[in-house]
Amino acid sequence: MIKVHHLNNSRSQRVLWLLEELELPYEIVHYQRDPKTMLAPPSLRAVHPLGKSPVVTTDDGLVLAESGAIIETLIEREGHGRLMPAAGTPEAVRYRYFMHYAEGSLMPPLLVKLLFDQVEKAKMPFFAKPIARSIAAKAKAGYVSPNLKTHLDFLEGELGKSKWFAGNAFSGADIQMSFPVEAARSRGGLDDTRPRLMGYLERIHARPAYQRALERGGPYAFAGN
Repeated sequence: MIKVHHLNNSRSQRVLWLLEELELPYEIVHYQRDPKTMLAPPSLRAVHPLGKSPVVTTDDGLVLAESGAIIETLIEREGHGRLMPAAGTPEAVRYRYFMHYAEGSLMPPLLVKLLFDQVEKAKMPFFAKPIARSIAAKAKAGYVSPNLKTHLDFLEGELGKSKWFAGNAFSGADIQMSFPVEAARSRGGLDDTRPRLMGYLERIHARPAYQRALERGGPYAFAGN
């Protein structure tokens, strides 16, 4: 049995979605974020030393972290040719690219923006507020926002080449890309001015397997964006 160590409102939601797409049986171990720090609880370190989610464990002793590694491994082990393009095709190259691009390129500026947004809202001595907010605003205007625009423009163009990120067939790359695109919709400036990306979100949110994963995983803030 596959066991998913699932943190609320996190990347692990897409692992549940993957398992529903593959129609595999699995068990969920739920964890809740600390309401003040929004970090995962220390109990996750008992499963994996980094104490982050997602982590997948199996009866044969596999303990696997990192969303991309989990998705690729489960598709290779259990997919039987589903959710990945045939080897040696142009689609396979795009598949591998977007599997790595999601966390390697797109998520960093989204995380930096989240941190600076929190700085602007954080409680601090009154004399420090103008300085902190000025630094955060300049960083977002000079670095974060331009980078996010570049990424969103790039992705809008890529979806003009095919219906899904790796080609015209839905694949694991679309599952991997879901979280950063949802995060971009929530806090990264993605809106109706990029109709292809918005259409991608509509398509994934309408998939029966995505809906089943929501039912099993519990509240997920990004699903409504």
